[in-house]
Amino acid sequence: MSTEKQNILVVGGAGYIGSHVVKALRDAGKSPVVFDNLSSGLRENLLPGIPFIFGDLLFPEQLMSAMDGVDSIIHMAALKAAGESMTQPEKYALNNLSGTINLLNAATAAKVKNFVFSSSAAVYGEPQYLPMDEAHPTEPLNFYGYTKLGIENLLRWYSQLRGLRFCSLRYFNAAGYDVDGELNGLEHEPNNLLPIVLETIMGQREKVEVFGTDYETGDGSCIRDYVHVTDLADAHLRALDYLLDEKKDLVVNLGTSNGLSVLEVLRIACEVSGKKFKYTLGPRRAGDPAVVLAKADLAAELLGWRPKHSDAHTLLKTTLRAYRQSSDS
Repeated sequence: MSTEKQNILVVGGAGYIGSHVVKALRDAGKSPVVFDNLSSGLRENLLPGIPFIFGDLLFPEQLMSAMDGVDSIIHMAALKAAGESMTQPEKYALNNLSGTINLLNAATAAKVKNFVFSSSAAVYGEPQYLPMDEAHPTEPLNFYGYTKLGIENLLRWYSQLRGLRFCSLRYFNAAGYDVDGELNGLEHEPNNLLPIVLETIMGQREKVEVFGTDYETGDGSCIRDYVHVTDLADAHLRALDYLLDEKKDLVVNLGTSNGLSVLEVLRIACEVSGKKFKYTLGPRRAGDPAVVLAKADLAAELLGWRPKHSDAHTLLKTTLRAYRQSSDS
């Protein structure tokens, strides 16, 4: 692990995953600075003693002023609703693509050396084989996935032309909450299964909708590869150390290779919470593959990363605790 001092700008550091990364950096003795416009990030996710810059990727002058003393960037700020990206591509092009170009230009002008990018399994599209490794064809099914792939391609050119070393971390399904219970800022209007289940358990939703029960899986529902957000945060630290030590670019998957079906998640949520809740079985949703699983051997080999908290019970227990803490506060 590198002992080189790192002043790290975490763009989107008040968000769900970003706040967990900031906590991991702080706990490792690093010096993170949060840059966020709080459009989806939350003030309650800002940790005491961590510098915060209120700023927006769409304003280059704000980015330039934030670069003072920065030698590494973790970029996590993005719009991420795949369905919305298909009806409002202009919004996603502006925020995800143009915003990232502004960030890259500010970074290279300030001679920032290292760049860790929060990418996504959405770059792959429909699985052509399982588990999906980094060599899997990249054919996004939605414009959100296209923006992530476009940024990866930009990073390759900025590395070649400007010497900006980068690591793209292709997340599969981020889930869970801080295993220490320090962070519990809940996402507003979540699109992901686990928070939707917990909102239903907490009485904030009437029911969970299950889209499709006729897939060729054990119980007929979709299977996804869920990765605990604390494990994802750990991967960001390891990616920074890799860039500092190896001085090579890297693209890796972050997943477990172990899938959970939608109906399994509902069953375990009922078990963990001790509560029954309503769910309905509906038709398939367009664009949903039956199974998505990561092959993350490269992250294990090159980063020494292995998920420690991504079992189903830990995912659901930490999410339940966050929702209960939030309702009590």
